[in-house]
Amino acid sequence: MPQFSDDLFLGPAQTFMGTGNRPYTTIFTGSMSSTTLTVTAMLQGAPIVIGMYVDGSSVTDGTYITGYGTGTGGIGTYTINQSVTASSTTMYAHGNIAFDDPSPMDLGIGPLGRVYIWDVVPQAAVTNNIAASQTAAGAGAVTLTAGTSAKSVVRNDGTTAIQLDLPRALKVNCSTTARAFTINGYDYYGQAMSEVITVATAATAVTGKKAFYQVTSATIAGSATAVVIGTSDVLGLPVRVFNVAYVTSVKSNSTLAQDAGTFVAADMATATTTTGDVRGTYAPATASDGTVRTVMTIALPGIAVGPNATRVGALGVTQA
Repeated sequence: MPQFSDDLFLGPAQTFMGTGNRPYTTIFTGSMSSTTLTVTAMLQGAPIVIGMYVDGSSVTDGTYITGYGTGTGGIGTYTINQSVTASSTTMYAHGNIAFDDPSPMDLGIGPLGRVYIWDVVPQAAVTNNIAASQTAAGAGAVTLTAGTSAKSVVRNDGTTAIQLDLPRALKVNCSTTARAFTINGYDYYGQAMSEVITVATAATAVTGKKAFYQVTSATIAGSATAVVIGTSDVLGLPVRVFNVAYVTSVKSNSTLAQDAGTFVAADMATATTTTGDVRGTYAPATASDGTVRTVMTIALPGIAVGPNATRVGALGVTQA
């Protein structure tokens, strides 16, 4: 998952923002008689305040301070909630007291989230840059050929793949109704993935849901038909975005106004060949042409970055 050099300084810590509880503990010597606590010496710790529980030798469990007598935060007398007797001894007072407004900030904050600046200039979508028009045999493999804005690469495992300019959903078409394409490949992080895209109406292209970075194979079920596979303008996000509220800004085509594109949130269900993209997708309002720049600012929560991050929090569920 993405990690950063300064994560060391953003670790978990108690946070006090505004009025809230803060734990107090103090040690002192004193005695109790009936419902009065007499403090003779403060040893260490926080001031004594109303609501603190008192513990020590011969002190009844559940004894707590209900009011001030002649003392305020130190040596003096205090009213307690029950009638008890305790000889002079070392005592402890503790409790979660919420009398600071604003609460102290000395314990720091954390863990913090971050922002991800996703900056892309996609090439134009091409209808046939993965598989040129051909007639595929029934339930047969489709021949892949790298076309415009795609290239043939050999992966480290020896597999040949068609690699795109960036992760994007695929677009399939065929000349026969109700044909299912099974696409296999990898995402930007090298996770193997597959998707079934079904053409319901002959000669009507269908765009998939998942953003592929590399395509290794494609097959089609059914009788022989003319097929073609290419790319779309549906772009794969680099990190998991499961709610549009995390998109703090998206600008495109040198326009100051927010881009009116199409956002699809990450699919958090267990991945299958028919589920959506595990990180989410975005289709800019202006068609890509190799010059239109899209910049999206993504707010990342603590589960995506920093010491408490998880792979799922950053990159989504495991591909399938």
